[in-house]
Order: sequence, then structure tokens, then C-alpha cells
Amino acid sequence: MEALQPGGAGARVGGMQEDAEEKYPALAYDTAVSTLVAVALYVLVKVSLDGFRQWRASMSVLVVGSGPAGLAAALVAVRSGKVLKLTLLDERSRAALLCRPQQISLDPRSVRFLLGLGVDFDNMEGCWHNEHFFTRIGVFQEYLLSILEQKKHRVDVQVRLGTKFTEEYLHRIPHSDWPRVIVVADGSCGDSCSVLGISSDYTVESCHAYGANATIERLDQRQVPTPEIRAHSLYFDLSAYGVEALREHRTPTAKSGFHLKIYGTLRNRYMALVCPASDTKMVRFLRHTANSSIMKNIFHQSFNAYKTDIEPRLNDVTLHHMQCSRRLFEIQLSHRRVSAAYIEGDNVAVIVEGEAARVLNFDTGFGVNLGIRGLESVGTFIYRTATAVDQNDILEALSAKMQHSRQVAETFKQTGVSESMYE
Repeated sequence: MEALQPGGAGARVGGMQEDAEEKYPALAYDTAVSTLVAVALYVLVKVSLDGFRQWRASMSVLVVGSGPAGLAAALVAVRSGKVLKLTLLDERSRAALLCRPQQISLDPRSVRFLLGLGVDFDNMEGCWHNEHFFTRIGVFQEYLLSILEQKKHRVDVQVRLGTKFTEEYLHRIPHSDWPRVIVVADGSCGDSCSVLGISSDYTVESCHAYGANATIERLDQRQVPTPEIRAHSLYFDLSAYGVEALREHRTPTAKSGFHLKIYGTLRNRYMALVCPASDTKMVRFLRHTANSSIMKNIFHQSFNAYKTDIEPRLNDVTLHHMQCSRRLFEIQLSHRRVSAAYIEGDNVAVIVEGEAARVLNFDTGFGVNLGIRGLESVGTFIYRTATAVDQNDILEALSAKMQHSRQVAETFKQTGVSESMYE
């Protein structure tokens, strides 16, 4: 019988343990690698599918109102790449839209925004001055309409002018064709929000300034866009009314005194007079005077002093046709408390833009710029809505849109009048 070697069994057991210890790290490594590969494949597939879904995502959008804000919003929607069908509604006819003679002034920020949408100002009737572009509102609307019509080969664009947005109109739309997003931009007098059940409550806030407006229509002048005229640090001789501009009020700051703007075409001339909120004797007098001829005389003298060299002075005859504010009033901004909503049963998101969302009671020819500020977040909103996975994603997009709308109002309340009048 062959003798057992001392420690032979223990050596075999020790060898097995060493083999196991060598295999366990290898097995753990293989498991970790397999897990990482599986996770990476899952992430890669998910990202690819999400990317494909976002790339393919598209929806229908309805824009109510074809004013400057509505048309620009429609252009934003088309340029987003997420709109399969765009419908533009307005109760006015095409002729009524394109003959609007009022002049608008696009500031540098609005110009940059519109350039990003493909607007070519070199092919639009108007003029440049201090990086601002001046044109007639009808010309601007006609140009944007022409751009939208050129996009029909990429997006199903349907322009329905002379069609009012009503409950009956909504009922005629097949439920399967309902838009995912409705943009309400039918102006301060529109009733589309009430049709959709959106609250009409407004927040009214002071812009910390007082102002007055005047308008002159002269049918013998041409309807040509004209650069605005500004004059600053003005004081008026009201000594005949017992009011004098005291010297201690004539501070050397940039915001001292009154600020005047003359704008509009040579046929339709407008004036805006503004001063920072104060309690000086002259401001108190002009805010509370019952003599309506005082403001008319102020605008009369101001226009003749600062008008362009090629246009005639105001005389007693033309002065009779001038309309103006009776006194200085507090400049206020009204903005909707609810500027975005979700119609749950129909899965429709609604946003409110332009003067339907915020209105200034002081006309300076810059109202279109306030509307365009709100449009700066529309592209992101449409993208987020089109690629939303569930209702929570849409609600988050609406919340962000409302926050931006409130920020637009807050910013304008703090700096809007000063930027458009004091500088």
C-alpha cells in the first residue's frame, strides 16, 4: 500500500482555495463589464430613440391674429422645425391689414430677433436711423405674410383672413385635427381668450413716469417712413399760468426735465411727452390742470421747434386738427395674470402674446417691441411641447412660458419707458 504523503489533502484544499480566489475577481470583473455594456447599450438605444422621436416630433399650431406679434409668432413656429401644420386666423381682410398706415419702430433687439427669423430688411420699405428700422405696419405685415407663404413647401401653412375665432369655429374642427398649441395674438380688444375660457384679469402697474400724447393727420403729406426726432431736458414757460420752471429743478442728470419724441410718417405725425415721476410744481400743475389748451400749446410749440426742416410748421388751422391728452397722466402697464393655459380635455396648450398679453397706456411708437419681447421664448416653448412625453412636460413648458411673460412685464416696468424715451 502506498503511503499517504504528509499534508497531501491539505495541499489539495489550499490549491482549490487559491484557484477560487483567482476566479472570483475575474468573475466580478466580467459581471461589471457586462453590466456596464448592458447599461451603455440601454442608454445608447434610449438616447437614439429619444433623439429620433424628438427629430420626428411635429404638431399643429393655430395662431389667432395677424398683427405684427401674431405674424412674427407664426414665423417663429414655422422656423422651429416642429410644426407640421400652421393655421393663421384673422377676422380682418387682407386689404384691411395691408393698408394700415401707422408707423412702427423696431429697436436693435427686435431687429436682431427678426433677422434670426430670416427677415431681410433690405427688401422692406422703410429707413434706418441709429440702428432702428422704421416702416409702416401694413408694409411689415405684408412682408411677413409673403415669408409665410414661401414656407408652404416645407410646412402646411393655411392663412385664413376674414375668419373670426369663435366657439363655432372650434366646433367645426374635427377633434383629430385640433392644434396642440394655440397662440392668441388678437390685440387688446380681441375676445379669443374669453372663447378659450382664459381669465381676463390684468395686473396694472406703474412705470414711474408721467406722459402725454398728441397726433396730427395731414392729408397733403406723403405716407413715407420717417426717423423719429428726440429732444431731452425740456422746460416750458408757463409763467402766464402762474407756474415757473424753478432753477433748482434743472438738475444736470440725463433724466431731468421733459423728454419729447416726434415720430410717424409725414402724413401721420405723433408726439409723446414724458417725464420721470416727481412732485415738482410744474408736474403737479400739468397733471391736475383743467385747462385743456395748455397741453395743446406745449405740443404746438414743441413740434415747431423740433420738426424736420422739410415739413411745414403747425399754424392755427392745423393746430385745430391736432388731438392730444388734456393733461399729464401716469404711465401704466397692464399685463394678464394668466398668459398661458392648458385645456386638459383637448390636450391643447394656449399662450397669449402681443397686446393681448400686455398693454401700455402710453403710445411711443414702440409697442411692437414689447410684443416681440414675449416672442423670444415661443420657439423654446413649441419645441418642448412638440417633444413632450407626457402632460407634466407640457405643464412645465407652460410654467416656464408664464415666468418669461411675467419677466417681460417686470423688465419693461422698470426700464422700458426710460429706454424708449430718455435715451
